[in-house]
Amino acid sequence: MELSQKEQSMASHESLRKLAFEHSQYAQRLDALAQKRYLSEEEKVEEVRLKKLKLKLKDEMVMLEHSFGQEPGNA
Repeated sequence: MELSQKEQSMASHESLRKLAFEHSQYAQRLDALAQKRYLSEEEKVEEVRLKKLKLKLKDEMVMLEHSFGQEPGNA
């Protein structure tokens, strides 16, 4: 069973919302780490990992947003 264009668009928007939420969670954790005067070695590793994950999510969000612009009727 194939999804209609409207259903596909809604699923894409839901995916974008989930990615944006996850991105904000990473940003909040990074902010909490930035507030610390010193980071432990584990926290430094976590900071680098979170920055990479946050960037990956941002790339995914941009790709999804770009795909919205490619849908017929959105041009």
